[in-house]
Parts: sequence; structure tokens; C-alpha cells
Amino acid sequence: MPEYGFRFWPPYGIRIRTPRLELRLPDTALLDELAAVSADGVHDPAEMPFSVPWTDGSPEERGRSTFQHQLGLIAQWRPERWSLGLAVTRDGEPVGIQELSAADFGVTREAETGSWLGLAHQNQGIGTEMRAAVLHFAFAQLGAHAVTSAAMTDNPRSLAVSRKLGYEPDGVRVIAVRGEARTLRRLRLDRDRWEAHRTVPVEVTGWTEECRKLFGA
Repeated sequence: MPEYGFRFWPPYGIRIRTPRLELRLPDTALLDELAAVSADGVHDPAEMPFSVPWTDGSPEERGRSTFQHQLGLIAQWRPERWSLGLAVTRDGEPVGIQELSAADFGVTREAETGSWLGLAHQNQGIGTEMRAAVLHFAFAQLGAHAVTSAAMTDNPRSLAVSRKLGYEPDGVRVIAVRGEARTLRRLRLDRDRWEAHRTVPVEVTGWTEECRKLFGA
């Protein structure tokens, strides 16, 4: 039996902890709770901060979409292309999802972050803390050279989180969202700037050689 008890999918044993949060792959019970968080709302319905408008629809549709999406990430995982969808909990209560994705990571040593946070948990510094947690994992465990992110130019809160953590502007891209042109600002964080801006203590457990192989790291 492997050290952390997950013989066939060892990433389920990974735990990333900060002073207030724990990040881990959700089991189906936790995933159901996370689906309820997304069903309760992630942003003002009049706005759309995501390039894919997955939050459109009824609360039940949002919850089901969350559940299916997270299960799909595991089903589609390959060392050459993966997306790690981590449940974020505070005092055992689910508050959102933090993702880290990459294609050909073993060659590029680059990954990308994305996230969402339930409305009831916003404006408390949680978004910054959960991003800091996954950045530590990317640089310290995976050995990333750089991590990228993106946000709409009219999403000041997401852009502020990126600035605080040391990201630098990396150009813009115009995309279609809800049938309208929107401008997406790309951001990039290299290892040196991560080291210079890291302030959140992070502890990672459950990281094994078998995990490393699945990430192509």
C-alpha cells in the first residue's frame, strides 16, 4: 500500500495547507458540497468574469456543471495534459475551487491557474491565499519555471490578486463571451518573482514520486 493510501490515484493524498485553508482533490461528498456553493452564486449575474460562461443557468445547472467538470478532469488526465481541480476549504467548510493546469509540462515547465470562490466567501483575502497555495505547489513541488493566469480587464479583484503575488503583464487577447467581444489580460509569474513576493506560509503533504510521474514532472 502506498504511503498515503491511494494506490491508483495518489494525487488524492495531496494536501496543501495555509494558515486558514486546506486544498485537496475532492471526493464525491465534498464535491457535492462544492456544487452547492457554486449553485448559491459565484458572481453578480449581470457580470461574466469567465471566458467560458459556465455560471449562466439555474442554480441546479451550476451545481451539476461543477460536479461533472471536476469528475471530468480526473477522467481526462494524462501526464502530457492535466488539470488539477482542488477543493478549497476553510475550517472544513468548502469555499471554492483552485485549478492548476498544464500541457506538456515536462517540456515547458509552465502551468496556468484558474479559480472560483463562492459569493459568501469573497472579500476576505481567501482568493489571494488559495492562489498562493497552488503557486507554492507549482514551483516547489512540480519545479515550474513560470505560472500564467488571465482575467478580464474589467475584473479588478482578480487582477489585484495577481499583482499582489508578483505576476507581470503578458499581453492581451480579445475573445467572444456571451456573443460580445471582451478583452482578456494575460499575466505571468516566473520563479524569481514568486520567490520575491511570497508571504503566505504553505505546507504540502502527500507528494510522492508516483504523483510526480502523473504530472509529467
